[in-house]
Amino acid sequence: MKHFQIQKSPFIVPTDDGKVIEEHFGLATDGNSDVSIAHMIAPPGWSEPFQTPEFDEYTYIIKGKKQFIIEGEKIVLETGQSIKIKKNARVQYSNPFSEACEYLAICLPAFSIDAVNRES
Repeated sequence: MKHFQIQKSPFIVPTDDGKVIEEHFGLATDGNSDVSIAHMIAPPGWSEPFQTPEFDEYTYIIKGKKQFIIEGEKIVLETGQSIKIKKNARVQYSNPFSEACEYLAICLPAFSIDAVNRES
């Protein structure tokens, strides 16, 4: 039995908004429902609808800036900063800036489309 797992081929989540999502561990990649870890690149001008996830989400900014609106409060994170957003908080993620934002997202439990509760 191996005591480790190296991820050499993350699951590339199909998107239609220019965002790059590479899930390294999680439901889509290895069936893990406890945690998901994804490397993401949000292009300039990108945004998602508001959502109220049923999981905690941690974000670490590798490069660029990312905007969050959390329960009505606007927050901008920059390179080297991180945030924890608690489950059941209404949040919107966006990159209204002129350069791409590269970041890591960790969700506990794992991200699932059924648990994100995106508004239409």
